Amino acid sequence: MNHLRAVAEKLRDAGYSYAMINDELGISKSTMSYWFRDKPFTPNHEVVERLKYGPLKIGARRHNQRVQEVARIKEIGIKEVGLLSKRDLWMLGLGLYIGEGSKSIESVRIMNSNPAVILIAVKWLKEICNLSTDNIVISLHLYLDNDVTEAVSYWQSVTGLPYANFRKTQIDTREDKKLNKRGKLPYGTAHLRVVCNGDPSKGVVLFRRINGWMTGALNQYGS
Repeated sequence: MNHLRAVAEKLRDAGYSYAMINDELGISKSTMSYWFRDKPFTPNHEVVERLKYGPLKIGARRHNQRVQEVARIKEIGIKEVGLLSKRDLWMLGLGLYIGEGSKSIESVRIMNSNPAVILIAVKWLKEICNLSTDNIVISLHLYLDNDVTEAVSYWQSVTGLPYANFRKTQIDTREDKKLNKRGKLPYGTAHLRVVCNGDPSKGVVLFRRINGWMTGALNQYGS
């Protein structure tokens, strides 16, 4: 987690409003709304004194009711999924690849900023595509507000890949990046790539097999 977001979360947990955190840290209200959309909120005494208690109390109650309802429905969904079989993992990874995998060049690549998605991708590549750790390399795409060392350490812990598997980090140096976008990807985007290490069955052949899996699945429901 980047430093600014960590400080903002401490202030929010302490009961400070978006406006007060914005005054303190300069973080936009839209960014905080995204960060804390699922976090219950209880205004502290300072906030209560600063604003009219009635509307604030109603707003906090509505927010917390929404958080509870979201959590309740999410728990129902988790139970509906149940335990995944190996074939479920195959299809889940294939769907992930259809959405996030490379298709224009004969190289197996998957990219995403969600750690859960990247972890599933690694599991899919190992258990379904029969790859070893040596066949999977990763590069990070970061922004100027990201800490490179922190990001690498984070993705190491997520993927379980050794430091030697990390390739050169790419930094987006554009300074005109919208302020409300900053901090939303504290660890950037992870790009997984498969290297065959001299074994074509784990390189171009694998890419073509995955392409066949996609065609076989999509043709059953496509036009």
